[in-house]
Amino acid sequence: MAERIRYHAEYAWLPDRREPDAGVLVEVVDGRFGAVTPGVPVPPPDARRLPGLTLPGLANAHSHAFHRALRGRGHGARGDFWSWRAAMYEVADRLDPDRYLALARATYAEMALAGITAVGEFHYLHHGPGGTPYADPNAMGAALVEAAAQAGIRLTLLDTCYLTATVDGAPLAGPQLRFGDGDAARWAERAGAFTPAGAHARVGAAVHSVRAVPAGQLAEVARWAADRAAPLHLHLAEQPAEHEACLAYHGKSPTALLAEAGVLGPATTAVHATHLPGPDIRALGGSGTGVCACPTTERDLADGVGPFRELADDGVPLSLGSDSHAVLDLFEEARAVELNLRLTTLARGHFTPVELLRAATGTGHAALGWPDAGRLAPGDRADLVTVRLDSTRTAGTPPVGIFFAAGAADVTDVIVDGRPVVREGRHRTVDVPAELAAAIGAVTAA
Repeated sequence: MAERIRYHAEYAWLPDRREPDAGVLVEVVDGRFGAVTPGVPVPPPDARRLPGLTLPGLANAHSHAFHRALRGRGHGARGDFWSWRAAMYEVADRLDPDRYLALARATYAEMALAGITAVGEFHYLHHGPGGTPYADPNAMGAALVEAAAQAGIRLTLLDTCYLTATVDGAPLAGPQLRFGDGDAARWAERAGAFTPAGAHARVGAAVHSVRAVPAGQLAEVARWAADRAAPLHLHLAEQPAEHEACLAYHGKSPTALLAEAGVLGPATTAVHATHLPGPDIRALGGSGTGVCACPTTERDLADGVGPFRELADDGVPLSLGSDSHAVLDLFEEARAVELNLRLTTLARGHFTPVELLRAATGTGHAALGWPDAGRLAPGDRADLVTVRLDSTRTAGTPPVGIFFAAGAADVTDVIVDGRPVVREGRHRTVDVPAELAAAIGAVTAA
């Protein structure tokens, strides 16, 4: 017999609405939305009331779970992306499957508290120290899948091909040895042998960057993803130095190199896309490639501000990611896309609230291979996120302005595939602060 649960949202943001509706009755049937009915001012007796604004589940389209251990560290001196990367490698070198499970479980549970119902894990920490495979070559990926299950969110494991250290093919060394499989064929063999446990997880592919996958092997990764109808993600144009090195070595930009290898397309998401000349913006738009913006990481690492309005105007679907988790708050990521552009253009109003909502919800889920999520619509996955409208941050704010007022701390309730994961601001199974402290302490003290 079907399980039916009804919720009454004080306000809810429905598909194709310019602003939220008041009094929305939502029926959940076996983990999917049944009827979604606006204009119901009084909650029926059998419906659980959701005070505040209810949104579709948020999608974090780009995560490196182990980077959470670096939050608040390394700010005592000047530096750049490359100096930060050295500290990141130190953390990577201290992880094993058990430590990674603990850290990722706590990180994914923090995401759940922030209203995130699905995450794309850009996973390249594959092997043991020195690059020696574990007895199970996918033990680290399996730990991430289990971590997401325990935290109560969905996961797309973006298994990442990472073969070289530089655009001109310098070999991996030091902690990077843990990332490599030797060549794209061996990467494909290992990635293809992994079947995640549980319906909450699926596997996609990733090209780490044009630094990390030689030009002649890019097409093999793209074919692997296409053969499985799996999402394909990649870091693109995050650093000017990478762009310049690619021009010097290949005589073309990273975007042009990827286009030539058949990497771009509607199933592909380019992460960052910060330093793009006009022709590269048009190439992404013309191919249907999406872009995942990670503005809090980009500002934390002094990476720059991406041309997100130009990309959107060229037809590029925009999603959001928290990347290094310097901040883990999709509301902040969404408004930063707008506010960062205000700083560089001296103008306001680059993105409407509806565009920010779509980037945080439906577009992100689609980029991760969950096209039936991210909307409060009959038949879609029953993901609900309720945000307070009476906190010190949101009091007096109209519901349509939520992305410019609310933060992760304002999330009260999170339901994933019809299952309550967060209730009244508390994770139902994970003591998130305690587990984060313990997991990060185990890594940083190692």
